[in-house]
Parts: sequence; structure tokens; C-alpha cells
Amino acid sequence: MLILGIESATQQVGCALGGHEGTLASAHSARGRRHAEAIAPQIQFIIRQARVELRDVGCVAVDVGPGLYTGLRVGISSAMAVAYALGAPMIGVSSLDLLAFAVRHTQRVIVAAIDARRSELFYAFYRQVPGGVQRVSPAQVGTPDDLASELLAAGDDVLLVGDGAHRYREVFDRLQKIDIAEQDLAHPSASSLVQLAHARALREEFVKPWELRPIYLRGPDADSNWNTRPAP
Repeated sequence: MLILGIESATQQVGCALGGHEGTLASAHSARGRRHAEAIAPQIQFIIRQARVELRDVGCVAVDVGPGLYTGLRVGISSAMAVAYALGAPMIGVSSLDLLAFAVRHTQRVIVAAIDARRSELFYAFYRQVPGGVQRVSPAQVGTPDDLASELLAAGDDVLLVGDGAHRYREVFDRLQKIDIAEQDLAHPSASSLVQLAHARALREEFVKPWELRPIYLRGPDADSNWNTRPAP
């Protein structure tokens, strides 16, 4: 089955095509908040690179968050539109799962951390299992100091991955037994999305487009800014 993956949870947006033979083509770009302008051209590009037709896609996978509100909405809406047009099923994958999967070969505890703005992070803990990673804590939102306190209390050897780890590096650099994965792994990967979605497709873990549920963890920044405006 050919799978189209669309990822847009952070500053980076990406698309990939693949299946049992691995990733056939992928494209990523970081253009601030211009996700809507990037996705359609990226899909056209990877279709040409893979030398297939869009109608050959049998499943559409999408990053369902947590992440930046506008980016998630654009990515999920685009993925749903393609799925509806093709009559294809969908698979949703967490952005934190994608980050952790990219460093699955480490023996250390993995903590995926995405910059949530407002001086907060979206994060979750993982451990290595055969063939991938397993989440061992719920996805949550908290301050960098909240996460640092959890890491300090646990006392484990930890590999931090994600743009949130880099954004607040000064908080984590002062902790012992904590390393931060390289910058190249700071954003969820559309190729990882296709890989994880393929494994779920083999188990037929599909959802209909209208059943897809994003993981926001909190409201959009615009709502927060309005709610915190001083009274007239």
C-alpha cells in the first residue's frame, strides 16, 4: 500500500510517500507559519519524484499533534481533503511519537519535547522496545522547569529530542545525565510518519476522515491572547 504522509506540527512542514519498500520520496521546508503554501507543492513534488500518480495512494497519514495550532489545522485539513478525494482511509500519528521514533536506537529514556510557545512545552516519555519505541507517560503541556523537575526526580539517563529541547537548552544543560539530540532531529519527520503509518496499516488500524481527532492539549494562541487582554 502506498502511503502519503503529511506533517505540519511545528515550524517545519513535510510530506513523504512510501510503503513496504520504505520511503520513496520526501520533502521538508521551514517557512515560518506558511504551511498552507507549502503542502500542495510538496505533494506534487514527491509524486513526481516517486514516479507515481496521486490516485495510487491507498492511505493518507497525518501528524495529529500536539503542536502549533495553525500548523496542525492546515496539515490535518489538507490530509482530510486528499483522503476524501481519493476515498482513502487515514491514520493519525502523534508528533511526539514521531520525534521519539527517530532516536529509537538509544538505550536511554527518550523524552520528546516540542516548543508550545507561551514559555511551555508539549512532552512525553518513551522507552525503546523491539522495532521502535513505547510511550510510558501521557502527552502533557508544562513549563521547561516542570520537565526539568521531572527529569531530576527520575534520575534516569535521558535523551531529549525536539525543538523544545533546543529552545530551552539552558534549562536542561545544567542537569546531569541529560543529552540533547542533534538539531537535525528537532522536528517530526514525514518519513518517520510513513514508516509508523505503514506498521499500523498492516494491522488495519485505519480511521475514516471524519473520525480523525487532533491532539491540541490546549486552546489556540489567539484565544489565549484575547483572554489575557486587559479590561477596557
